[in-house]
Amino acid sequence: MICLSKNGTDEYVNMFAEGAGITPTTDKTFDYEASNDPILLRGILKHKLMKQCWEDKRDFYYMDSGYLGNYKSPINPNGWKWFHRIVKNDLQHSEIVDRPSDRWEALKYKIPKWKKNGRNILVVMPSDKPAKFYGIDIDTWRAEVVDTIKQHTDRPIVIREKASRPERIAKTIYEELDNAYAVVTLQSIAATEAILYGIPAFGLAPNASTPVASNDLTQIETPRYPEDDLVYKWACHLAYGQFHIDELKNGTAYKILKEEQ
Repeated sequence: MICLSKNGTDEYVNMFAEGAGITPTTDKTFDYEASNDPILLRGILKHKLMKQCWEDKRDFYYMDSGYLGNYKSPINPNGWKWFHRIVKNDLQHSEIVDRPSDRWEALKYKIPKWKKNGRNILVVMPSDKPAKFYGIDIDTWRAEVVDTIKQHTDRPIVIREKASRPERIAKTIYEELDNAYAVVTLQSIAATEAILYGIPAFGLAPNASTPVASNDLTQIETPRYPEDDLVYKWACHLAYGQFHIDELKNGTAYKILKEEQ
């Protein structure tokens, strides 16, 4: 495996390489044609390389922020960015794979009951990076989404802008979820947070929430409320697709990925 580290200093790629016993490769000297080994890369701005791998049917592993555990919780009282997802040949874990429950249970989350007394439609705006990947103009996306929602409900629409991580820690999405009837977003993490807070989600791009979310805004008044068993199975699946930084460094992440091949 080639662990592609931006300027040789990507701390999370370097952690994974350490655990795997691999010397990281800096993007400054990387030669795509030199081998056909799988590539580990981090960040959606590597989209040209990912698309080249898709075209050439070359395996790659995509690393980005984890779905769960990066905000204040019983196992992460300070809300540090400890968990990172790794996905084979895609950006998201969009199809459920049967997994044991141990990693999910270790996160100490619970599957909540669906909350149906919220009033607002919470629209979580995408950041520039995924918008660029999907070829979306953010202002156009916002206008079209709001217009479609207004055609099918008279509920208040609350816009949550994409903010810096310190701002998101200071004002978490959960404050707005308390008054939400449904969440509309491109972002897999926002949709995942909503569903695991008991709020149905509309995921408007293929993402981790796809197996348990809706995608048709004409049904905004009748969102999908999947059965608890399906949500639990999905949560166990996601927990096996993300890793604590200690697991990057000690080889656990590499071992689990190798077992899947």
